Formats: sequence, structure tokens, C-alpha cells
Amino acid sequence: MKITIIKVGGAVVENSAQLAALLEDFKKIEGYKILVHGGGRRATKVAAELGIESKMVGGRRITDAAMLEVVTMVYGGLVNKNIVAQLQSLGINAIGLTGADMDVIRSHKRPLKDGVDFGFVGDVDKVNAERLKTLIDAGMTPVLAPLTHDGAGTMLNTNADTIASETARALASLYDVTLVYCFEKPGVLANPDDDTSVIPTITRNDFNRLTADGTISGGMLPKIENALAAVEAGVKKVVITKADSIGKGGTVIQSEY
Repeated sequence: MKITIIKVGGAVVENSAQLAALLEDFKKIEGYKILVHGGGRRATKVAAELGIESKMVGGRRITDAAMLEVVTMVYGGLVNKNIVAQLQSLGINAIGLTGADMDVIRSHKRPLKDGVDFGFVGDVDKVNAERLKTLIDAGMTPVLAPLTHDGAGTMLNTNADTIASETARALASLYDVTLVYCFEKPGVLANPDDDTSVIPTITRNDFNRLTADGTISGGMLPKIENALAAVEAGVKKVVITKADSIGKGGTVIQSEY
């Protein structure tokens, strides 16, 4: 059985026209599917409106107690339920979930990293594939917000790329999994200023070489690391592409074999 996991970032979520187009494309995907979404830009905006400062280190959000309340409201409520409502309007029986719902994704609080306390940020311990399968078998399409929990009553802010990768890995024993990361570029670019310079395939050896020579850097590094971890754990294929190009190209991340 095939399943496609689509991860869509905050930039697309923020743009109503782009989001509507992506959800139309999502509807056309055959077979089982899951949508994982971000929403960091909306969280930053809502936090500012509430007088809460957004603090970032290396592109990662510091999540103190006040920011945890914001991201729980924005990711698990505003963003997630708007997406679910739009999918319902397209005839897709979607169900919005955080990791706490049905205990589908459990995490631990990230320890100090290079002396930085990220606060209530979760690193994933387990995705409960069987419980997701129960929903899927019942005809539902899960929509996962970037929130998990620690099993002791605390919600944790968790990177959406990581949630998509860990979910794909967990489901690989049950399904033939394709994972698609959607963002603002048509793929991984050899030249960041040239959208036609898409690198068609990247293996672990390619990644090491492209990282060493500086072709791949910044925010693309964790995205490809997550993709490689997924294929090395049994995910059939990972594609990095533009939100309006699902199934039409992009960069394929694959194993050496």
C-alpha cells in the first residue's frame, strides 16, 4: 500500500492562494496521504501582537513558556483547523492532530545544545504508526501540526520537517512511503540565484561533497539530513520541490543502493 506524506512550510500556509492551490494538488494525490504543516511566520506575527518577543538561534525558535502558549494556539488551533476545514470543503475527510492527540508523537525536551537552552522544544522519541494507521484505515486523512508532547502533560514545539521525516520512517514498515518537502524553490539548487539549476538527485556521498564545497548550506542542511535519515530508514523516496510542483520534478533524495 502506498502513502504520500506532504510537508508544507509556513510561507505557503501564510499565502491563502498558494495554500488553496497546494490543497487542490494534495486532493489529486492517489492513495493514502498525510499532510504535515508548519506555521512559524504566523506564530511570530501573533506573538508580536501579544507583545511577546520571538527569539531565534541558528534559525531555530527559542520556545519559552509564553511562546509555547502562542505556538500551541497557532499551530494546533488556527493553522491546523483552517487547513482541515479547507480539506473538508474539497471532500477530504481530514482530521487535525498534534502529537498529543492519540499519543501519536511523543518527544523529550531538547537538552542544552552548544550552551543554548531552546526551552519547550521537543526532539521526537516515537511516532505511533499503528494509531495513525487506525485513522487511515477508517478513511481519514491526518493533518499533523508541529507540536508533540512528553507524556507527562507538557506540549513541545517540534520542527515540522522532523515530524514529517519521523512519521515517514515510522510508517515505512507498514506502507510504501513517499515523502515530499514543499518550499519556495523548485528543488535543491546548485546556484541559489538560478531556479533552473535544480540538482536532480542527492545521495549521502553527494550531500557530503556539496556541503563541503558550500553548495548546500543554511536551512537546507537540516532538511536534507532529515530526508537522508528517512530513506536510510526505509522510506522509498523523498522529494524536495516547490509547493506548486508536486509530482512535477524537484530534487530526489535517495540511498546509495
